[in-house]
Amino acid sequence: MGDVDHSRLRGDPGDHTVHDADELVADAEVGQETHHRWHGPEDTAGTGTIAAKMSSSSADDLAGRLAQLDTVMLTGAMDTGKSTLGRAIARTALDAGRTVAYIDADIGNSTIGPPTCVGSKLLHTRDDLASIGDADLLAFVGGFSPDRLVLQQVIGTAALAAEGERTADLVVVDTTAAISGVVGETLKYHKTELIRPDAVVALQRGGEMEPLVGMLRRFFSIDVIVASADPDVPPSAPDERASRRAELLRQAFTPPMERWRVRPTVFAPTLPTGLDLGRLDGVIVGIQDGSGVCLGLGRLEHDGETLRVLTNAGEGMQGLRLGSLRLDLETYEAKPVNLRELIFGV
Repeated sequence: MGDVDHSRLRGDPGDHTVHDADELVADAEVGQETHHRWHGPEDTAGTGTIAAKMSSSSADDLAGRLAQLDTVMLTGAMDTGKSTLGRAIARTALDAGRTVAYIDADIGNSTIGPPTCVGSKLLHTRDDLASIGDADLLAFVGGFSPDRLVLQQVIGTAALAAEGERTADLVVVDTTAAISGVVGETLKYHKTELIRPDAVVALQRGGEMEPLVGMLRRFFSIDVIVASADPDVPPSAPDERASRRAELLRQAFTPPMERWRVRPTVFAPTLPTGLDLGRLDGVIVGIQDGSGVCLGLGRLEHDGETLRVLTNAGEGMQGLRLGSLRLDLETYEAKPVNLRELIFGV
């Protein structure tokens, strides 16, 4: 790459270098843990409100039944009460002395970890629900919507579910609001195929879940439960969701921030020879360790000569996964980019 010196790069104090995947050099000592835990807002969805919303006997009965299983997957359109039901299930299981791995696969409306990632939280007691936004594990997907990211979304969710099955008594998977069309049905089909939950709950207002329910019942020998959407969940306006995403992204880039110089060889997907690295300026990346774990988010910066990544999760970094968003650090608004067009110009 003509824009990047392939020799061992050293920068100003606090400016670090990411070389090939097996070589990391830091110019200043960093006191962060190798396995970075992403800290989100305390009690993002408001557990105090959830208790009131799930007070009906039918909801309690459903939560009680599901809390006895090993793996439960929740589906439904936006604002149907998936998270409300999921936490009711978790509370019931915790009260029975079970541990719960709660997996938030809603990458555009995250409650565990930052947007663009599937997040997992291991719950031991009810008190852990108050800090459910602090992810124990992350899987980077790279966007706010599963469009063009079905593979990343399915693999990330399935990987965290598999880890949850290893470490907890109950796994609760809270999915995205994509429920229809090719993308929605393909996403739910392959999640079900890989996770193999004991039960899938379909929350609906009318009959919007029937095509998905019929497909899952036809192809999988699992219990598919259709339930009414929670009428107490208020609809959220698009600008409210956008503001919340921006706030969560701001929290994902809170100090201490560091800049690391990066070689073009540390990316997935691999950057083609001759790529103008300036095209990557502002793109969100997933900071990856050497075991497939996402440590947190980063943002690429290019000053005309050097490519760097800005992150607070650099310790233990071995590679960078390109996302499909470009982030403005003044507003924390992220706009979609097409990676194929970005990298190959097609």
